[in-house]
Amino acid sequence: MRQTIVRSVNDLPTYGFGSQSGPWWGAMAFIALEGMGFAVAIAAYLYLYAVNPKWPISSAPPDLWPGTLETAIFLLSVIPNELTNRVAHRLDLRGVRIGLIVMSVIGVGLLVVRGFSFAHLNTRWDLDAYGSVVWFVLGLHTTHLATDVVDTIVLTILMFTRHATARRFSDVTDNAFYWNFVVIAWLPLYLLLDWIPRL
Repeated sequence: MRQTIVRSVNDLPTYGFGSQSGPWWGAMAFIALEGMGFAVAIAAYLYLYAVNPKWPISSAPPDLWPGTLETAIFLLSVIPNELTNRVAHRLDLRGVRIGLIVMSVIGVGLLVVRGFSFAHLNTRWDLDAYGSVVWFVLGLHTTHLATDVVDTIVLTILMFTRHATARRFSDVTDNAFYWNFVVIAWLPLYLLLDWIPRL
């Protein structure tokens, strides 16, 4: 006689945090791919820097204040981001709502400052190799910043609707994890864009 063993999985959780979550692995894959993209962009910048006797080639270095202001905001944003991550692990809906609103405001503020960064690069994208690579590198990070800000705003809206289920708290922690990547990715780019032209 053949016996089939069946086990009910009704009591298993439908979500998890960190590596227990499918979207977390997706975020890790994105980070790996995007990290390689940043590495290639940095390598292209450094190659052009090495083969050109004058850098910048035919313009002044970027003004320091926009990039420095961005860096300060990015570093300070780690605090509310981590607090949001912690309250999400506790399934604290009120705390998550507050944290996501704060992070959305910070993200939009950074996009505004990023606009000033582009305006103060002191070069056009089509002027020479320096202008092209600077605009490309800054544009690449801006894409990551903008997509994470949109994701944060969407999560904020969801947490004020009936979709604020336990599974969404896991999404909030994944979003916080990705924000840390956006911050960490910016730090070498800040040195690359704002300080290497001054060497």
